[in-house]
Amino acid sequence: MNIKKYLTLTRAGILEGLQFRLSALVMVVGNLLYLIVVYFLWKAIYASAGTDVVNGMTFSDTLIYLVLATALYAFMEMYIVWMMGRDIQSGKIVLDLLKPMEYRRYMFWSYSGSFVINFFLTFLPTFIVVTIVTGGAIHLGLNLLLFVVSVVMAVSINYSFDFLVGTICLYSESIWGINIMKQVIVLLLSGATIPLAFFPEPLKTIVSYLPFQAVYNTPLSLLLNKNPDWQTILISLGTQAAWVVAMYIITKIFWKISIRQITVNGG
Repeated sequence: MNIKKYLTLTRAGILEGLQFRLSALVMVVGNLLYLIVVYFLWKAIYASAGTDVVNGMTFSDTLIYLVLATALYAFMEMYIVWMMGRDIQSGKIVLDLLKPMEYRRYMFWSYSGSFVINFFLTFLPTFIVVTIVTGGAIHLGLNLLLFVVSVVMAVSINYSFDFLVGTICLYSESIWGINIMKQVIVLLLSGATIPLAFFPEPLKTIVSYLPFQAVYNTPLSLLLNKNPDWQTILISLGTQAAWVVAMYIITKIFWKISIRQITVNGG
């Protein structure tokens, strides 16, 4: 595998992202406003509960989890679905399919530059501020390494979700409603909106068998767990790795079947 050609796409993505500084600023401000709403919402929830600990999490634990989940979402959020939908509707996808690189791989590396920008503009500053403000509530040790490994796999799973939904555009030629539904489902069942600890037991058990929780809940659980046992670590990372492979195979098969349906520009 020639990594140089992939890094060229990453560099191009970084340069393209730097041309839209206002967009990055709007995203940062939007996330800040969202976090303000989250703070007062959960403060009211804990006040009404009349206890400092709800479902095993204190208000501080919950807030740290949700702040980092928001930063992680800003870092990992992709617009692959919109890109694929636009390319299918315009017919540009035909030219992309002629490129000497698998389409799925080409789309990922074309967007990889945005990961770099979002990491330095959103997640890293948020992580540093949270670590300082909370007075070291986030333990910096093996859990940080496990978090990095987990995030890499989470990015792969999240990309597979997007590519799967984007492929549906080959049939519908309109993706807006489907993508909005996908975002709601992923954010809710991954623990990005509400920590999975607050889910009722039957639903929590069901969600633990689904791939969504491997996107946000698993990385954050590994990061915030100060004393994880090796059994928990191996199960968490093993489950993620299994979903990485499973989602890759599913999207590859679905794409291979769906590409026969392409009808752009009267195709």
